[in-house]
Amino acid sequence: MTGLIDTHCHLDRLTDVDGALNLAREHGLSGMITIGTRFSEASKQIGLVAYDRPDLRVWCAIGTHPDHVLEEPEVTVADIVARTNEPGVVAIGESGLDYFHGEEAVRPAQAASFRTHIAAARETGLPLVIHTRQADDDTIAILEDESGKGAFPFLIHCFASGPKLARAAVALGGYVSFSGLLTFPKCVEIREAAREVPEDRLLVETDSPFLAPVPKRGKPNTPGYVKYTAECLARERGVSLDEITALTTANARRLFRRIAP
Repeated sequence: MTGLIDTHCHLDRLTDVDGALNLAREHGLSGMITIGTRFSEASKQIGLVAYDRPDLRVWCAIGTHPDHVLEEPEVTVADIVARTNEPGVVAIGESGLDYFHGEEAVRPAQAASFRTHIAAARETGLPLVIHTRQADDDTIAILEDESGKGAFPFLIHCFASGPKLARAAVALGGYVSFSGLLTFPKCVEIREAAREVPEDRLLVETDSPFLAPVPKRGKPNTPGYVKYTAECLARERGVSLDEITALTTANARRLFRRIAP
């Protein structure tokens, strides 16, 4: 498993999964993780693991995105833990706080769901995939509070902030994953954070079909395009693409312990 791993994509949102997987092979990927946004649809994510092949691995995460907390039945820690025993599940999430889409009235429900997912990550030892948007301070506060109850593995996915959030995540043992946002000309703070994150905490992703990186910006994203984000990350850190590929793949295998060979 030496090629890039797209640590966050949404295969259930792609119109042509077979085509996306073929392109991923052409771009040298070794695997990808398809992420859940509704716990009620966990079976759909687990079903996508059927695309798993020796030359291109497919794993999944299960959870409820903060945008959907009021639309989903209440989920318990036990509910999440039970489904993590199914083949191909390597993470929990995505979960977290979204103050860009979510009105203030939904924030308590988002926080409660976030803490439930954290508890499941702590109990299982599986990493929590965290979505946070315009909620840095509250995200940090919850992570610090919950870490005081016991450590749990996590990553901040689709990093969209500045060094403060990245530093806080790393200080608590977390990882930081960069998406196509890294390549956008105006995302100066994100690139600043990408240069600062320790090399053993870096990950790359697409969040496809969203946020296609330059030079594919404006088109539907696909897991194979993670190579453009990796190229940008390599330039920002002054290393080769081969080096970024090797270290982000090693980091993914360390964090997502079930994907290790």
